[in-house]
Amino acid sequence: MDVLERIIKRKRTEVDHQKTVVSQRELEQRPLFNRQPLSAYDALRRPGSSGIIAEFKRKSPSKGIINDQVPVAETTAGYVRAGAACLSVLTDEPFFGGTSDDLMQARQANPSTPIIRKDFIIDPYQIVEAKAIGADFILLIAACLTPEQVQEYSQVAHDLGLEVLLEVHDEEELASHLTETVDLVGVNNRNLKTFVTDLSTSVRLSSLIPDSFVKISESGLQQAESILSLKQAGFQGFLIGETFMKTANPALALQQLIDELNQLHPLSQKQYIV
Repeated sequence: MDVLERIIKRKRTEVDHQKTVVSQRELEQRPLFNRQPLSAYDALRRPGSSGIIAEFKRKSPSKGIINDQVPVAETTAGYVRAGAACLSVLTDEPFFGGTSDDLMQARQANPSTPIIRKDFIIDPYQIVEAKAIGADFILLIAACLTPEQVQEYSQVAHDLGLEVLLEVHDEEELASHLTETVDLVGVNNRNLKTFVTDLSTSVRLSSLIPDSFVKISESGLQQAESILSLKQAGFQGFLIGETFMKTANPALALQQLIDELNQLHPLSQKQYIV
């Protein structure tokens, strides 16, 4: 059993248990469920946007503890001040050390910034839960969902006013799972079965993704040069977590990256300064 299979097996048990603890009706009665979600699609395409989706992630299955010392509210607020276009908050606890409370704290600290619930969605209940904890968009991972599930879950999200980021890893997943009811398409450069990272995956798939979707490159992004290259390949969003979180001051690491982008491409300086 590979890492992804272990995560999904555990997630099914976790979701089944959570349904007995908090009903969907109770989720729909929570205050955050009635807020108007923000648009990540607009935030990433807005002139002046850095395009960076800055992630709060304490650990991962491949690296273990990355950073469990920094508080979520302070860190995510620092990301926004540094120029993050959107935020990503892990809510999977067993494998990534995240919780729903993390996202709620990030929401309170950043009322005007789109936040994605980064988790392994395998049940519509989790989508209702995402809205109830303050998320603006959700992640659907092609590698652990059927095309029919992506269609169903993305429609559920849209009915709730949430946007959808569809994550793919190769041409086959893109061809079989892409649907008009998703808003953003992310290419994960990390193979979720082997956890090997290869940025050429994004470059290879970029031309196959219609321009009507916001294209996002995920994982393994560390250098300003790589981001500039991916921008030229058509990407408008860059989901980055470990690069920032492995430092003592994640927000400062983001600011330094944006400074490097400005230095490398000064003619487009306004593009990176928010």
